[in-house]
Amino acid sequence: MSNILSIPFKENKKLKTILDFVDGSIELQTLWKCANIQAIDRLGYNDHGPVHVKIVSNRALKILRMLLEKNIEPGVKSNYGMTLEDSEVVVVLASIMHDLGMAVIREGHEIFSAQLAKGILEKCLKSVYTPEEEAIITSEVLHAIVSHHIPAKPLTLEAGIVRIADALDMEQGRARIPYEAGKINIHSVSALSIKKVDILEGEDSNKPIKIIIEMSNPAGIFQVDSLLGTKIKDSGLEDYIRVEAIIGDERKHILFDKGFRD
Repeated sequence: MSNILSIPFKENKKLKTILDFVDGSIELQTLWKCANIQAIDRLGYNDHGPVHVKIVSNRALKILRMLLEKNIEPGVKSNYGMTLEDSEVVVVLASIMHDLGMAVIREGHEIFSAQLAKGILEKCLKSVYTPEEEAIITSEVLHAIVSHHIPAKPLTLEAGIVRIADALDMEQGRARIPYEAGKINIHSVSALSIKKVDILEGEDSNKPIKIIIEMSNPAGIFQVDSLLGTKIKDSGLEDYIRVEAIIGDERKHILFDKGFRD
């Protein structure tokens, strides 16, 4: 695991080659910087750059591998007969490029992310895939990028995972709902209440993923419900995920299940 995003590629040689490309891509790393300048310096939003990318890609890959262990098939395998390793490539590439469009604009950034990603994909996939495979991987990555943002609906396992992993970057005030630094409101109080996010294997075989969110006070429920709940709904992964919120020293569990609030 010797890459700038600390992504565990394990025995996936294709993913290793992709990560080597990322390590050497000045274009990609500069676009992350530009996305942060636009988001943080100009708009007063939260991080959309390399730290966010690192968190999302690692959590997305972890969720994917947990689901694959339960023999849940990803889109590239069920629709195209490609491998599980290829699904890892899709999830990681979509995760690291889903917010590139923030370098251009906030509203509709997912569309610009896809446009910027396409040029980068043309460069990084050629050494790994045939032209036909390259076209498939590109389409799957772009779908995951565009559908990470509501109201677009993910139509593949990979896309749903990226959408949810994006929302899981919420520890220590990093929640994706923006708020003004220093301003006391429901957004700031709720965001700062989230202390830790863990992704574990679920005890229920019908719910292979358990997400545990530790918070200092109940205000954190606002972030979980408004952000994560919204992202899980219509992600295609509703049947696989259970969320538990642990509040303060009382260790009180508030359970979220399929659908959150209707």
